[in-house]
Amino acid sequence: MKNLQDLRIFIETARMESLSACARHMDLSPAVVSAAIKRLESDINTVLFIRSTRKIRLTDKGVQFLQHCKEAVGILDNAYAELQNNDAELTGTISMSAPSDLGRNCVLHWLDDFMQTHPNVDLQLHVSDGQVDLYGQQIDLALRYGNPKDSSLIALPIVLDNRPILCAAPAYLEKFGEPRTPQDLTDHNCLCIGHNDKYFSQWAFERAGKQASVAVSGNRRSKDGDVARRWAILGHGIALKSRLDVASDIKEGQLIEIKLDGWQVARYPLYLICPERRLIDPLFNAVKDYLISCVQHISL
Repeated sequence: MKNLQDLRIFIETARMESLSACARHMDLSPAVVSAAIKRLESDINTVLFIRSTRKIRLTDKGVQFLQHCKEAVGILDNAYAELQNNDAELTGTISMSAPSDLGRNCVLHWLDDFMQTHPNVDLQLHVSDGQVDLYGQQIDLALRYGNPKDSSLIALPIVLDNRPILCAAPAYLEKFGEPRTPQDLTDHNCLCIGHNDKYFSQWAFERAGKQASVAVSGNRRSKDGDVARRWAILGHGIALKSRLDVASDIKEGQLIEIKLDGWQVARYPLYLICPERRLIDPLFNAVKDYLISCVQHISL
């Protein structure tokens, strides 16, 4: 793109779902905002918004392009910030939410080490598998699994090539045998995990373009992923867990990965989310880069 400002106008217009609101927010005239959107659509030969008399909404291609724009503008903003702050001591508060299992068993220790290196940084850590309200709960950063659904949030990838895997304790598999196909799971005690208002008892797999979905059941379920992991280690059943969550347990032999003749679960990437671009500062960038380096040391 010839004009970075056009990209910023596009991002803000998509966030506010209004050309006039974007104009007021960026202290521009509505004509300038409208011209920027038209120029951008002309540059990429794509309609980005569907317009009505009262509001606008993104087209499917607009939604796709928005994510790339956020990442591209974020990279440039980060580069400028790093050039200006390379010699500055990190200060401020890390207010972060993290998934239960990863938060307790990995992120907690990672951030402790980070704070030893940067003693002027404070930490507020919220650990939960529920979808936290970044605005209402005044949380600046959130580690979240899965592709972001809210296009108004800033999402930066920590690891993309992560998948949930089936795992169980050696004692369980020795006693009940190892499933070989997705359908075999109906004969096993499956440890179901829930988020918000429901439990996930329909496990889906894919292989060579084919899909298989299995309704599983068991005598234990929890809305805390760490609880399900501990039950699996104790030999109470089979768990479907992010590979990041159980990598160390598999390495230590407490859990065994169950491979279903090539069937896999869809990728489950990990993102660092923040509600507003103004929160991307040197501390944010340092935390993001540190988390990426920590994850890279986990065997995937």
